[in-house]
Amino acid sequence: MDFDRRILVPVGPDASRWRTFDSERTVAVAARTVTSLVRVLEVLPDLLGNDPRLAVVFAHDPTSAFGEGVPELLRSLRCRTLPWAQLSEAKPDLMVSASENIGVPPGDYPVLVLPHGVGFQKLVPDSASLGTRLSGLVSEGLLAARRAWLAVSHPEQESQLAAAHPATVGRTVLVGDPCLDRLHAGLRWRDRYRSSLGVEPGQQLVFMTSTWGPGSLIGRHPDLPARLLAELPADEYRLALVLHPNVWSGHGAWQIRVAQRSALAAGALLIDPTAGWQQALTAADVVVGDHGSVTLYGAALGRPVLLAAFGEEAVPGTAGDALHRSVPLLDRSAPLRPQIDAALSGHRPDLLAAVARCAFMEPGSSFPKLRQLLYQLLELAPPTAAGGRPMAFPPVPQPGAEVSTSFYVETTFAGSDTSPFLVSVRRYPAAVREPGEESERTFWHLASDTEEPDTHLTDSASVLVCRRPSASLDAAHRRITELRAHYASLLIAASLPDGALVDLAGGPRFAVRPADGAPLAPGQASAALYTVLRVKLHPELLDHCGLLLDLGSHCRELTIRKVPEPH
Repeated sequence: MDFDRRILVPVGPDASRWRTFDSERTVAVAARTVTSLVRVLEVLPDLLGNDPRLAVVFAHDPTSAFGEGVPELLRSLRCRTLPWAQLSEAKPDLMVSASENIGVPPGDYPVLVLPHGVGFQKLVPDSASLGTRLSGLVSEGLLAARRAWLAVSHPEQESQLAAAHPATVGRTVLVGDPCLDRLHAGLRWRDRYRSSLGVEPGQQLVFMTSTWGPGSLIGRHPDLPARLLAELPADEYRLALVLHPNVWSGHGAWQIRVAQRSALAAGALLIDPTAGWQQALTAADVVVGDHGSVTLYGAALGRPVLLAAFGEEAVPGTAGDALHRSVPLLDRSAPLRPQIDAALSGHRPDLLAAVARCAFMEPGSSFPKLRQLLYQLLELAPPTAAGGRPMAFPPVPQPGAEVSTSFYVETTFAGSDTSPFLVSVRRYPAAVREPGEESERTFWHLASDTEEPDTHLTDSASVLVCRRPSASLDAAHRRITELRAHYASLLIAASLPDGALVDLAGGPRFAVRPADGAPLAPGQASAALYTVLRVKLHPELLDHCGLLLDLGSHCRELTIRKVPEPH
């Protein structure tokens, strides 16, 4: 037996000699792009799980301009993968794909095309010509052969396809949207997703999403993530950035990270294109997007939406077009934070629900319908065991985001000159922000962590913060003494198990502790002390005083006690 035949296990002419499972049908998954492959991988286990009658193999179609990353993803999941040229020898009973542009080899087996987005809402470059084509519409040859079945989520999509290509009539199946159903299944885990992403209680998670192409959000406004982070106080907001897999495949992870270097240094969460965007969207409070499908999914979940771009390739009359007419447009020439806050406070769920009804029909029913369709095409009775329901996805790990280690801090002394003092603190990552104007009771200072790699920042910082936990008050004293030998900052703060120890250059040290017993970041404690010193309160007045710390999302009560240095 030659090598070519042996690699066809578990399918092919001699497969019975080598395979373990005696399957009755073969399902071939066409893997052409990361986007389409991920979409199939999201649904297929829930459709075919626990059925030993089915052999599933993957075939890599290498013809896409966005094929980068497909072999690596297949290898990482240990999928049984065949060369595309040998697919005909495998004689599959059904092909499943979420890419409508596959070049299906000759045969008579049916091809089930799942959506890899919401409907048919974009005109994309046609790889076979210099023109464009409707994204999601399968090839004329496949339609002419009457082998294709197109899963759609709304009756209007069937009408749209019939008008664009009459050969689709009778070849569409209304099944709903499995991606939306998975999103709904995961809503019960929203708090867990937020925790996994590092979103603190009281913080707002801004979810920024971009499709691919020059008309996309990231194509038109690559500086927008950094600009948003420069305006959103770090203690009140987090930013998750989700880019279409074609951006990653077309340009590479290295260039994306270099192009977004400032935003990442400021704490942006860059979500892996193969996993995690659904969890991050579920965790989000507001969506900033474009004409891509993910923006529509956010609207369908009822999240407030702002459109930062809407490319000319968007198809009029679709649900995306309805969204464009229903939600505010982000004005990049105006301050951004007020627009984010206005979207949150002025949210109209009824408008978004109307848009969602243009794109999705019978939510919650897609998995049973898809399962029924798939087994009909295989000419098999579905197994009697429970199946065909979306499984909630597991919590996402924290993305590989950098932690911002230097901040320009705006503080305002808002209370009287007697205890308890009221101080508001707003921190902005120094990687994307310069200090603003000061006034009689509003001040700015640079606070850097001891982990900051830029020595210019640490040498210039008015406040130096050591976030590494100290086991005791004595350990915090020793750490500050060691740091004083190298840094001349006005204040040095070290973490305590129950608060923070703050050292004033040439003066006393203070233990700052929260009244609620919850962890207190040393940067917050030092910012409060910096402010009361700037209003020229004598350090001795701080001993045994109280302080109210306004962090924007919430207010905390702190106690301040002068502590002697150990001998």
